[in-house]
Amino acid sequence: MNEQRLINLFIEVARINALSGNEKPLADFIKTFLSKLNYQIEEDDSSQLTNSNTGNLICKIGTGGDFVLLSHMDTARPTKDVKPIISEDKITSSGDTVLGVDNRAGVAALLFTLEKIALERIPVKDFTVAFTTCEETTLFGSKNLGVNGKIKHGFIFDSGYRPGNFIYSACGSIGLTIKIIGKASHSGISPEKGINSMQAAAKAISQLPLGRIDEETTMNIGLLKSGSAVNVIPELTELEGEVRSFNLKKAEDNFNLLVSIFNSEAEKIGAKVEVNHFWDFLPYTIPESAFVYKEITRVLNKVGLEPNPTISLGGSDANSLNGRGIESVNIGIGAQNPHSNEEFIYIEDLIKSAEIALELVKKE
Repeated sequence: MNEQRLINLFIEVARINALSGNEKPLADFIKTFLSKLNYQIEEDDSSQLTNSNTGNLICKIGTGGDFVLLSHMDTARPTKDVKPIISEDKITSSGDTVLGVDNRAGVAALLFTLEKIALERIPVKDFTVAFTTCEETTLFGSKNLGVNGKIKHGFIFDSGYRPGNFIYSACGSIGLTIKIIGKASHSGISPEKGINSMQAAAKAISQLPLGRIDEETTMNIGLLKSGSAVNVIPELTELEGEVRSFNLKKAEDNFNLLVSIFNSEAEKIGAKVEVNHFWDFLPYTIPESAFVYKEITRVLNKVGLEPNPTISLGGSDANSLNGRGIESVNIGIGAQNPHSNEEFIYIEDLIKSAEIALELVKKE
């Protein structure tokens, strides 16, 4: 592996500011980069559904094969003015911004692999590479990825775990919004005429099993907005939250419990409740007998790493692909402390990520 080339490529893509929904600057770079290597790259029409300023990018090698290597183009926070610092063993930012390691490390590893294949004319299988939008916000890019029905397996280069780890099981998440509608009234002159929606919300929240419910389920109310003035009984209270679980039934049962508690407290004071919910992403578990499980285990062994299957309470593009029937694992690439100014990656992890990508596609 040309270590310096890979480092330089990572820094180049990290400096491109491309937040969720604004991935076009990085998409344009990728198109130019791959076109110069004589790859054909397509942009799907997912932007009509994601509201991003670009679609997902899809690059087919040969016929496109039946598996995809994937990383996302967006970052959760800006990388504008990032100042990468290369030390003896790792790359960090100056501490004023994120480094963009999530997921520019994955993007760099895949671009480096495609460049190496083209320049060194390495014999490879037919396969597809995809770069997605909106992973950090909605996963809508991968949910609407325009790959053909021939793609059966996916290898996602996005996990913050170090190489050798791979996520074979991840939770799902039900996103929810709640409106409690009461009645406004002057809080000093006629509080009896009001219906305090905030009071109903507070009493309901106090009964919820927030936090870790069990080893595979969590619940959270993350946002609350209520009232219009200090001297007005709050007519409307709005909340947003989530229920996560590796188990579909547990997630739905706990969501139903939450709704029941809010309805009960609202009914006691004559308020009304409106609830909307959706599966933000579905849970998945890949069995040891599955092709992707066996293949990533083989590849990790081949590049000198000890395979370590693990679970995650976070969502990724792997959730989307598994939800679409494309068996996928999320591979550890060492993007550490994601979304913070303390993001970093060990240089050896960046190199191993590229080695994993190349080994996945090389002809045996």
